Amino acid sequence: MRAPDLRPFLEEDVGSGDLTSQIFLPDRDGKAVITCESDSTVAGIDEAVTVFSIMGVKCQTFVEDGDRVKKGTVVIEASGPLRSLMTCERTALNFLMRMSGIAEMTRSISEKIHALDPDLRVAGSRKTTPGFRYFEKKAIALGGGWPHRMGLYDMVMVKDNHIAAAGGMDAIAAKIKDVPEGVPVEIEVLDHDEGIKAAKCGADIVMGDHFSPEEVKRLREDLRKINPDILVEASGNITPETAIEYAGCADIVSLGALTHSVKSTHFSMDVE
Repeated sequence: MRAPDLRPFLEEDVGSGDLTSQIFLPDRDGKAVITCESDSTVAGIDEAVTVFSIMGVKCQTFVEDGDRVKKGTVVIEASGPLRSLMTCERTALNFLMRMSGIAEMTRSISEKIHALDPDLRVAGSRKTTPGFRYFEKKAIALGGGWPHRMGLYDMVMVKDNHIAAAGGMDAIAAKIKDVPEGVPVEIEVLDHDEGIKAAKCGADIVMGDHFSPEEVKRLREDLRKINPDILVEASGNITPETAIEYAGCADIVSLGALTHSVKSTHFSMDVE
C-alpha cells in the first residue's frame, strides 16, 4: 500500500482558510519547537515534517521514528512563515500523538512477551480508523509489532461468516486451490476440530478465536503434526494485560486494542 497523500488531512482542518492566523498573526517568519510530553516510542515524525513542508515550513528533526524518548525531549524544530506554523500545528501533532501512542503500546506489550517468547508476533488487526489505517499499521511496525494484512487484497482471511456463507469447511477446502500463488491463507476456527480441518485444507495460518492459552497450545501441537510450518494465531478479546499469557502457546497474538483503544502520546508545540 502506498503512503497516502497528506494534503487532504491538512485541508480537512484548514478548509477555506485559517481565519485566526490570517486575522491576528503578522506576516513574518517564526520558529517553533515540538516536545514529547511523556516517555514514549516516537512515530509520525515523517508525517509531521511532510505536513509542515506542504505549507512551506522547514523542519530539523532530533529523533527518528521508532526511537524511545524521555519526557521533555524536543523532537522537531520548525521554522518558516508564522501563519503556516500555526495552521499546521494541530494536524502535525495529531499524527505524532496518535502514531506514537500506538507505537508505545505495541512496544510495551512486545517487550513483555519477548522476554518470555522471542518468536511470538504481536499483531494488529483491521479495527482501524477509516482513512488512517496506513499510519496506524506503520506505527505498529515502528513499535516492533506485525501489522498483519493491510486490507482485503493482500491476504486470504477466511472467517466464520465466510465458512457459513460458503457452505462449510469442505466448500472452503475445494476453493483453496484458486488462491493465487504466494498469497497467504488464514482460516479462523471456533474449536479444535475446525482447526484440524483448516490445517488439512492447506491453511498457512489457523486463527483460534476466543481460545484460551491452553487451547491454543494444544491446537498448535496437533497442527504441527499435520504441517510443521503452519502458524497458529490467538485472537478475540485479547487485551494488553492478557496477551502475555499466550507466550509459548501461539505464533501470533493479535490485538484490536492496538488501534481501537490506544491512548495518544501527548506532544506540544511552542512558538519561540
